[in-house]
Amino acid sequence: MLERKIEKKLAEWRCSPGHNPLIVKGCRQCGKTYSVRKFAEESYGKQNVVYINFYENPSYSSIFAGSLMVDDLIMYISAQIKGTTTFKAGETCIILDELQECPNARMALKFFKLDGRYDVICTGSLLGLNGYNEKTKSVPLGYETIVEMYPLDFEEFLWANGISESIIEELKKHLTDISVVPEAIHLRLRELLLQYITVGGMPAVAESFVRTRQMNTVLKMQRDILSGYKEDMIKYASDQDKSRIRECFDSIPKQLAKEYKKFQYSVIKKGSLAKNYAGSLQWIEDAGIIRRCYNLSITELPLEGNAIKEEFKVYMADIGLLTAMLEDGTQNDILQGSLLGYKGAIYENLVADFLGKMGRKLYYFRKESGLEIDFVLRYRGECTLLEAKASTGNTKSTRTLLQHPEKYHVRQAIKLGDYNIGNSGGVLTIPLYMGFLLTDL
Repeated sequence: MLERKIEKKLAEWRCSPGHNPLIVKGCRQCGKTYSVRKFAEESYGKQNVVYINFYENPSYSSIFAGSLMVDDLIMYISAQIKGTTTFKAGETCIILDELQECPNARMALKFFKLDGRYDVICTGSLLGLNGYNEKTKSVPLGYETIVEMYPLDFEEFLWANGISESIIEELKKHLTDISVVPEAIHLRLRELLLQYITVGGMPAVAESFVRTRQMNTVLKMQRDILSGYKEDMIKYASDQDKSRIRECFDSIPKQLAKEYKKFQYSVIKKGSLAKNYAGSLQWIEDAGIIRRCYNLSITELPLEGNAIKEEFKVYMADIGLLTAMLEDGTQNDILQGSLLGYKGAIYENLVADFLGKMGRKLYYFRKESGLEIDFVLRYRGECTLLEAKASTGNTKSTRTLLQHPEKYHVRQAIKLGDYNIGNSGGVLTIPLYMGFLLTDL
């Protein structure tokens, strides 16, 4: 059974006085339903949980087709749902799964909040797709709380593979002290990082890997998930956008193969322009499948205020799904450490995976002069350069920026690579597997 960080957020929500109905939002197959049901059944008691899945049972939408007054809804639910659940004020939890399939149910959250007798937890995989579906309706602002859920991050993957909290605390201490990680721990975590790159964080995939270590099964499950995403593109997108969304999605590995990984619409199809594909790319982002990383006009805080919205890179939200999009044999190459030219793209996407699953927005810095920094983030209150290197790697751009603080307003940098902890010329060097610890805002 996988331990997930969302469980702590769910517990905090329940303990907060006067809490709103909760929406757990995230891409498909990231574990929302399992985590929510597990939490509800453990916290309220299985007999006090009402579970409604609009995707598996489209007829349940009829419950919310008429009156949205809570007493009426309870009557309709009791008539539709088989079971012995008795609705008890302050004790019953109602789970509305795949909320995007029933917009009226989302409207009903206002009435559940005003009534206050029952807790409501919703899940939604495609709630960001406003404007793409004729079912879309207004959102009951002020009457719902939204939390984002992601596939397993690297720390959760470590938990699943038996790495204890004491070891993770030791890693944090080494990072703080800038002291070398003991060789036995270093080698084990380096090995687990390569496995994470190939397996990723989709819960069913990670659980299968931990249980069986069968990489052929892992790859099949990952590609089934990718196929499911493509089916969603057909189901939820407008007819004119279906093929363009698929073309955008399929171009991602090629986009990352370029030396300068800025997303270019011409790579999708020769002669293509932003006006033809911008909406399609937005669809994929809203579905939680990809993340954009924006170029900065200058390396200073606040980063969002200096982002160039027309210039960005695109990374897969889960590193394992990127490797699954590549040809057969790639997983073995990664595990053996023998990947060649594409390794840089994979390690960049790995860092995007780390940062994105923290809930961070992604930024980088590039000038026409050739200066380029893989990522820029706020770390310990300062604007910080972050480079991802497959091995030792060149940090000429980083050193140039650090040598001119009066111009670039940055004084610290971190280099992630295949080595232990150190400090060289003002650049903190840490192993790639420690990237998940860069959470200090």
